[in-house]
Amino acid sequence: MAAHKLYWTAPELLWLPEVPCSGTPKGDIYRFAILLRDLIQHQGQGPFEDLHETPEEIIKQIKDPTKSGPLRPSLSENGNKTVLDMVKVCWDESPEKRPTFSSIKRVLREASPKGQVNILDSMMSKLEVYANHLQEVVDKRTSHMTVEKKKVEKLLSTMLPSFIVEQLLAGRSVEQEHFESVTIFFSDIVGFTKLCSLNSPLQVVKLLNDLCSLFDHIIASDVYKVKTIGDAYMVANGLPVCNGTQHIDQFATMSLHFLSATVHFHIGHMPEEKLRIRIGLHTGSQRSMVAGVVEITMPRYCLFRDTVNMASRMESSSLPLRIHVSQSTAGALLTMGGYHLQKRGTIPVKGKGEQMTLWLKGKDGFVIRLPEFSEEEVEVPKTL
Repeated sequence: MAAHKLYWTAPELLWLPEVPCSGTPKGDIYRFAILLRDLIQHQGQGPFEDLHETPEEIIKQIKDPTKSGPLRPSLSENGNKTVLDMVKVCWDESPEKRPTFSSIKRVLREASPKGQVNILDSMMSKLEVYANHLQEVVDKRTSHMTVEKKKVEKLLSTMLPSFIVEQLLAGRSVEQEHFESVTIFFSDIVGFTKLCSLNSPLQVVKLLNDLCSLFDHIIASDVYKVKTIGDAYMVANGLPVCNGTQHIDQFATMSLHFLSATVHFHIGHMPEEKLRIRIGLHTGSQRSMVAGVVEITMPRYCLFRDTVNMASRMESSSLPLRIHVSQSTAGALLTMGGYHLQKRGTIPVKGKGEQMTLWLKGKDGFVIRLPEFSEEEVEVPKTL
């Protein structure tokens, strides 16, 4: 836009990257003051015709007030003092100090001869109607923007932990962080490749959507769902907000609910087919977990180091309809009490060598149906 066309634009709008076409209520008051000044002084050449400077220099002075005050059009003192004072208030540098059109109309009527109707009355009536309509539009769009903002925040919260979303929205950077104690959950569907070969792509997508939606309703609000890739489901707890050892108890109970939900899950187009999942749990300690936000275009809160690898091994070496837990997780559950564990024995774990692992079979007071455990019972040691 040409610089001289911005003479009627309020200073606070000149600072914006792009001047809004619809303006603002307070910006309209400023614009009205410039127009009223031209009407009072009967000048139609422009508000700054008496200055021998380029339009660009004039706009720069309007945006950056000098010590002597902000630049405004010259205003003759010959006239109604009340109206002149009102013009000065209308183009005040601070938008908050500018009056409303209703108060301007009242001042103009009081300053006019009794019973006289002039062009100002007509112009003020139209401007008042316009200002009220503009305020309605602004309120409506603000309400719409608030709704959309909440949608964006909700979408972000599905991609990142709520604590991280709050930091990013506040403009703060999220540094990578070590965590002392975190539990990782992995699960997948046994025989998923064969299941895919027996179904169309759309049927597979619907199956996964139904199952993952069921799982999403089970997980607690403070649990971070890391990702879903194909039939693999990964969840973490104990980060980014530490909760002591509460995450171990939460995930053990959550795993039992997952197993029970799978037993009752029905495939719509294959009612006779039963899904079988396998689950792995591992609790890392002594700073064995690092987490941080990765990427800018599609930011993800990613987890690294030994805890993730060990939890993945627990899942991949598990059996159908079983919850396979590492020695560290089992030890914490034994300390808490109330959980039913069975020793699986020592198994080779890639990258870890021989590891003692256990099955999580149930929990005191957990009355929801679980799969039958056919393996021979083995006494669980009091310590691990």
